[in-house]
Formats: sequence, C-alpha cells, structure tokens
Amino acid sequence: MEYERIYAKPERQVDLAALRARIRKLVTGRKLLELACGTGYWTDVMSARANRVTALDVNEEMLAIARTKEHAGAVEFVRGSAWQIPDFGRSHDALFAGHWWSHVLLEDLDRFLGHVGAAVAPGALIAFLDNRYVEGSSTPVARRDAAGNSYQLRKLEDGSSHEVLKNFPAEGELIQRASRHGWGAHVDLFGHYWLLTYWVPA
Repeated sequence: MEYERIYAKPERQVDLAALRARIRKLVTGRKLLELACGTGYWTDVMSARANRVTALDVNEEMLAIARTKEHAGAVEFVRGSAWQIPDFGRSHDALFAGHWWSHVLLEDLDRFLGHVGAAVAPGALIAFLDNRYVEGSSTPVARRDAAGNSYQLRKLEDGSSHEVLKNFPAEGELIQRASRHGWGAHVDLFGHYWLLTYWVPA
C-alpha cells in the first residue's frame, strides 16, 4: 500500500518494533482519542491494549482503508479534522497523533496544542510520534520559509509531485512547546523517530 510504504523501510524496523511496544504500554486500559489516524496503522497497534479507541481523520478515503483492518479491540472511526475535534465530552484520558506534529506550521503549534488539551479529560496523557531527519533515509528538505518551516517534494506512484510541509523539531523545542500546555514533558529518541509525551493539567 502506497500510504504505508514508509513503514516498510528495512532500516526502520528496529525502531518501529520498539515504538509499537512503548505505545501499547502507554495506552493500556485508556480511553484513547487518535487524531489524523490515516490508514489505521497506529490504530491497529493501540487497539489491542486500549480500553477503546476513537480514531479521527478528515479524509474518508483513509477511513475506508482503516475500517478494512481487523482491529483487536473496540475502535470507532469518526470523520473529522484534528483542528476541529468533535465534542466527545472530554471523555478520553489519552490522545495520540502519529506523524501530525510535523505538518503543523510552527506559528500555529501553540494554538493547536491548546486545542488538543481542551478536547480531552483533565489529567489526560498526550502522545505525539513523528520522524527525525536522517540523511539518506528521509526525503530531502526542498526549502524553508521565513518562519522556519521546512518543506519536502514528494513524488507519488502516479508520477505527480507535491510540496509538503514537514518540520523536524529538536528535542529541546518539543519539551519547550509541550511544557507550555502540560507537565512532565518527555521525549524518547529513536534512530528515525521521536515520541513526545506529557500530561494535561488536572
């Protein structure tokens, strides 16, 4: 599947195995809200351990793919934007978003993180997973704008090319951003990925 091709890279398999184990442990027993679930790759990983998962994506094509997977636990797929999260009554005690942080403009990050914290229960766990830039494995950065955002040119199987916003934050930046919106910010660094966790104020 073209959308999950990135997960097939041989040099990333050790990282992905460690991340799957770490994320399953984090969400065990929790009522989880997943933003921008895409094809359901991480939904599938988490559903076996979470109490239940509400998986959100704005793209119906992605949701259709995600729904075809045999998820181990209770999963509800909902169409909706990560920027306009439906009102679930702040019933979720954890939130996860994979490969989304990097697609938010730097100047919009604080607004987005405030929006995220308001969507979940007080004291909820927040977890973001995304890519580190690795020369030779990552798509090269094509340009940067005046605000410091970086962009890649991605070529699809149909031959079309698209410019995509893709930021690669440093560990210190992640901690600083998260600490404005919660407490206990921590970053796990892997060879090709980072995992940020923090807690919404109770």
